[in-house]
Amino acid sequence: MQQEEMLVDVISDLIRINNDRMEGYQQSMDATDDVDLKSLFQRMIADSRCYASQLYDELVALGEQRHLGTTAAGKLYRKWMEIKTAFTGHDRHAILSFCEYGEDAAQRAYNTVLRSDMPMPYRIRELIANQQKALKNDHDIIKTYRDVQKSVY
Repeated sequence: MQQEEMLVDVISDLIRINNDRMEGYQQSMDATDDVDLKSLFQRMIADSRCYASQLYDELVALGEQRHLGTTAAGKLYRKWMEIKTAFTGHDRHAILSFCEYGEDAAQRAYNTVLRSDMPMPYRIRELIANQQKALKNDHDIIKTYRDVQKSVY
């Protein structure tokens, strides 16, 4: 596979990860009545919408224009979350644990790309690194919320 095709695939995967993240947080918003979580999840959806748009712009610059959905693993995980939420109800700790799992998946995807030796333009590597850093911050926020909630029980 040519380097440019590999780069297109990598960028497409990161867009799908952000699409997964948006759908996961929308599902989490629907599963809670807590205003603070709804607000946090809404911000994270907006962030991922921005990240996906930035990445899509890079695809267009590479001559690609394709509609990208979500990953199969993300769909499966959201289905599992839906089933489990039916049993746990609107449990704040469970919702935050689901979100942390999704954030872990995003971190793995971004870290894999950044640790690879695949050649890519500096602007794209910098874009991905900046997004990864922001996503790491979001991961830590979710983890803190979850840890605080765990200590309440």
